[in-house]
Amino acid sequence: MAFNPFSYLKDFLLALFSSLLLILSFPKFDLGFLAWIGFLPLLISIYGKRLSYAFLLSLASGSLFFLGIFYWILVVPNYTALHHALLAIYLGSYFGLFGLTFTFLSNRLSVIPTLFAAPFIWVSLEYIRGNLSFLSLPWAFLGHSQYQYPVLIQIASLTGTYSISFLIMMVNAALASLLLGVKSPRSSQPIDNLLSPPPRKGGLGGAKKIFVATTTSLVILTFIYGWFILAQPITGNRLKISLVQGNIEQRKKWDPSYAQEIIRIYKELSQEASKDRPALIIWPETATPSSIIRDPEIHTEIKKIARDAFSYLLLGSAQHQKFKEKGAKRPDYFNSAFLIHPEFRFLRNQRYDKIRLFPFGEYLPYKEIIPWTLINVRESGDYVPGRKFAIFEHPESRFAATICWENIFPDLVRQFVKHGAQFVVNMTNEAHFGQTAAPYQLAAISVFRAVENRIFIIRCANTGISCIIDPNGRIVDRVKNDKGQDIFVRGVLSGWVIPLESRTIYTRYGDWLAWIAMVGAVAFLIVAAMKGRER
Repeated sequence: MAFNPFSYLKDFLLALFSSLLLILSFPKFDLGFLAWIGFLPLLISIYGKRLSYAFLLSLASGSLFFLGIFYWILVVPNYTALHHALLAIYLGSYFGLFGLTFTFLSNRLSVIPTLFAAPFIWVSLEYIRGNLSFLSLPWAFLGHSQYQYPVLIQIASLTGTYSISFLIMMVNAALASLLLGVKSPRSSQPIDNLLSPPPRKGGLGGAKKIFVATTTSLVILTFIYGWFILAQPITGNRLKISLVQGNIEQRKKWDPSYAQEIIRIYKELSQEASKDRPALIIWPETATPSSIIRDPEIHTEIKKIARDAFSYLLLGSAQHQKFKEKGAKRPDYFNSAFLIHPEFRFLRNQRYDKIRLFPFGEYLPYKEIIPWTLINVRESGDYVPGRKFAIFEHPESRFAATICWENIFPDLVRQFVKHGAQFVVNMTNEAHFGQTAAPYQLAAISVFRAVENRIFIIRCANTGISCIIDPNGRIVDRVKNDKGQDIFVRGVLSGWVIPLESRTIYTRYGDWLAWIAMVGAVAFLIVAAMKGRER
């Protein structure tokens, strides 16, 4: 086949179109319905092509997608355009691997088996991306785009968020089957006839009918299950809580000259919250201007605030700022949450130390082995990870606290629930990211932690979004001002939660669907390898 630049341009534009559709599916655009067709252009552009060509097209599509999703990281101190490019290429490589594997199958199998394999391949790669050592980043999964559609996401309590990603990719693949021919192409060059109608005059082929019908049935069953769950009332003893959103500027948080101002702000907001007589008042991550275990004066002031409010007080306290270059001879630090008893006679505070530290912000991974300075990565923080899934004991409930990004890790939250948590509080400070999509993306991910475990999730953020999420993934309420603004505003939110004993299949068995997907993907690859290129 002669070189045709327009064919290459068409493929690139299709891949770019997929990137755009997927970006628009996520916060703050929130056009989640576009995810159901978001992969369709990419699937068409890479089907039956050379492996290297498909890999590069998919890599470009994925890199552009993640550049769009994570644009806000550029505001983080010491994070450069080089780092952003490396991040986009790394995350985009999962798209590249998907395209490589999918195209390998398309060159050896017929259309329907290849397309049926697509959700297995995709979910396998999402699982690897979410669990690969310090590179783990379970963010912007396909399923996360559906957080606004409670009826669709209830299956997460059975199979986790991966099942929603699986279903979305399967719908994309089923739609692609309506556009692609019945037989797989043998040409290794870019082809132009993929949008031509199937050759059979009788309509859809038998295998294609079964694939489309199966996909349609799964979508219908997902809706039916969702409607059934949403129709059930959430019952139990209620617990009143109050969230305090301090909206402390990042430049002030660690400046000693602002310490008294910060404590005054939280004191006044807690006094306001106490009027609602909450059983628990919650402050965000690193709310105190210094560590309460190293600063007796701050600790005493905090105890007084809890006593005057006559409420348990949950707060975040750490010894060192994240994303800050480590100084010489600094001791090891913990990023911690403390539960303060309202009575002074209880001197010992319950405590949780953050388990999942933020790489490059709270610690530098494998710094003895990897020469990070070659790409201008500075040594920052020196936090030590916690080792215990601490459960806070309240007279009316048991709960866990996750700190910062810990809520994006489904298995971590699941472990807290398995250890006895009846609801989970996510304490976070997202002031670093400014008025961007970051807090909205994080809140969207927290929706799935609620559904997976059928518990209330409470987010308490320094600058927002502070909100209450019910066990069905509905954001019940959030801190906002009179204009409806919910980030970089100061305020208090009081509301009810119901401590629940979770018994979901996901809580008990975890990511079993992801493991099945990986087994399925490997099976497809083995069959394709045995078939060979020549039929």
